[in-house]
Amino acid sequence: MNKADLIKHIASEAGITQSQAEKAVNSFTGAVSSSLAEGESVTLIGFGTFGISDRAARNGRNPQTGATIKIAAKKLPKFTAGKALKEAVDAPKKAKKK
Repeated sequence: MNKADLIKHIASEAGITQSQAEKAVNSFTGAVSSSLAEGESVTLIGFGTFGISDRAARNGRNPQTGATIKIAAKKLPKFTAGKALKEAVDAPKKAKKK
């Protein structure tokens, strides 16, 4: 599912227009991005937590020359799935009746 599919799904499920659903999706992603940029995590109970992961500086190797290079430390976004999401993904599919 891509962003356009998600917008269509939200619009049909919520009974709103696709432009309203697009504004909602953009607002959500913007809010999560700005919170993470400020160093705050975003927790949606049952769904999961968006947070920051610190990656330490380390030495790497240039694959073409074999020379050692320094890779700078950085912060990366991460997502940890909540219990309800894990259970929904792992649940066996119900058999369809004919």
